[in-house]
Amino acid sequence: MAKTVKLMDSVASASDEELLGRFQRGETEVFGPLVKRYERELFGYLRRYLGEDALAEDVFQNTFLRLYEKIDKYEAGRPVRPWIYSIATHQAIDALRRAGRRTAVSLDQNNHQDPGDDEQSLAGLLAAKGPDPMEQLDLRERQQLVRRSIDRLPEHLKLVVLLSYYQGLKYKDIAEVLEVPVGTVKSRLHFALRRLHEEWRQTESLRAAADQTR
Repeated sequence: MAKTVKLMDSVASASDEELLGRFQRGETEVFGPLVKRYERELFGYLRRYLGEDALAEDVFQNTFLRLYEKIDKYEAGRPVRPWIYSIATHQAIDALRRAGRRTAVSLDQNNHQDPGDDEQSLAGLLAAKGPDPMEQLDLRERQQLVRRSIDRLPEHLKLVVLLSYYQGLKYKDIAEVLEVPVGTVKSRLHFALRRLHEEWRQTESLRAAADQTR
C-alpha cells in the first residue's frame, strides 16, 4: 500500500517528459498513468477529427501502442505532448485512408468535453477582423455555424484550426505534429481564418436577403 501511494505521489509531481524517461529506463508502472493523463484530451481531439467514437477509441489505443513500440527512439527531454499528437494524427490519417473516406469533423462533445467556449473564442476572433456577420445569431446558431464551417475546410487547414483553437497547441508544436515549418502553420491558420470569415459574411448576406423577401 505504501509503495502504491509513493508511486502515485511521484507520478503526480512528475512532468510528461520525466514519466516517459522513467518508462524508457524500465519503470513500466508509470506508462498507465501517462496514458490516463491524455485520455480525455487526446480522445476529444481524435473524436473531433474523425467524427465518431469507435474509430477515435481505436486510434487512441493505437497511438499509445505505437508510443510503446517506439520508446527506444525517445530522446530524453523531448517535449512529449507534440510527439503524442504527431503519432495520433498520423494514426488518424492512416485510419481514414484505410476506411477510404475523408474526415467528418464532430464538435459535439456532450459526453467528454464541451467545445462551446472554443467556438465562441473562434467566433470572437473572426468577428474582430471586421463587422460581425453573426451578431444577430444566438449561441446555438453560432456553434452550429462554426462546426459546419470547419467541416468544409480543406484537410490541411482544418487540422491547424483543431490543433490551435481546440487543443491549444503552440505554433512550434503544431509544426512538429504536422512536420511543416512554423511559417507554414501560420500561413495555413491565416488562410483558414480568412476562409471562415468569408463564409460567415456570405451567411450574413444570405440571411439579409432572406429577411428582405419576407
